[in-house]
Amino acid sequence: MHAPRTRVQRRPVHGVLLLDKPLGLSSNQALQKAKWLLRAEKAGHTGTLDPLATGVLPLCFGAATKFSQIHLDADKTYETTVRLGQKTATGDAEGEVIETRLVTCTPGQVVEVLDRFMGPIAQVPPMYSALKKDGKALYEYAREGETLEREARHVVIHDLELLDMQLTGENPSLRLRVRCSKGTYIRTLGEDIGEALGCGGHLTMLRREATGPFDASQCTTLEALEAATEAQRLGRLLPVQTLLEGYTPVSLEAESAGRFLSGVRRRGAWPNEARVAVFGPAPGASNETTTDRVLLGSAHTEGGELVPGRLLSPIEIQQILETSPELTS
Repeated sequence: MHAPRTRVQRRPVHGVLLLDKPLGLSSNQALQKAKWLLRAEKAGHTGTLDPLATGVLPLCFGAATKFSQIHLDADKTYETTVRLGQKTATGDAEGEVIETRLVTCTPGQVVEVLDRFMGPIAQVPPMYSALKKDGKALYEYAREGETLEREARHVVIHDLELLDMQLTGENPSLRLRVRCSKGTYIRTLGEDIGEALGCGGHLTMLRREATGPFDASQCTTLEALEAATEAQRLGRLLPVQTLLEGYTPVSLEAESAGRFLSGVRRRGAWPNEARVAVFGPAPGASNETTTDRVLLGSAHTEGGELVPGRLLSPIEIQQILETSPELTS
């Protein structure tokens, strides 16, 4: 007989884990493993990385999931290798080679073509993507042999740096660093650059080096998490307000904080700001009993009013204070 399987006792965990996603795992598989290791009740990530991609994947736990959209919208930086002369069904090394062409371009032509892809560009999303059509992911249609019409999307390539190029030999390739807006498909960019060079191409490597303010040097790995003690795992979590970097901080007194947490607008001499991070005493505390300021939620200010956005619940704030008192502001 098999020994009974030990049930993991879940618990409230709040914060952000910067994970260096390994090769071969989907973003969701990496998330579920980290969630299991932290025994967390609630978790989500801030934008999908392909299984063949590695790099920065911010994972949000508990109250942090309320602000994950902010980093879906953040600029990203990638390093990638484009194999020239071969086109694949998926735009990356996972798909079968469907076309082979000679690579005849010169270094000068490479530089000229890369310049063309700088700034605002239009991209047709790949069929092998998680975009949905009639409730079904495009990659599901692609696996069934269907190709659907896709509307071009407008994205911005802020920077396109040529790190290395090899135009001769068995594996002609370009190594690039790309800083881009949200929604950019690096696979599509690689394919489009290959087409513009007249030889086609596909990605053989993709690594996300940064998203928003987070970069790879801040990340931990699943192996390191597995080897860590429970206290060390929790110690890797960044506070929820890390996701609100760049937001204007506003601090409220106890009475106003309580009303704000109930969704009530507050009046004050605030200039108009689209992105505000609101702090105040812990629920139930008075200004006289504590100098700590905890995150209450996000907001915007308009016409002298502080308008609540995404709010933490009093229970979440209490749990954050109980588990990580140093996370106060």
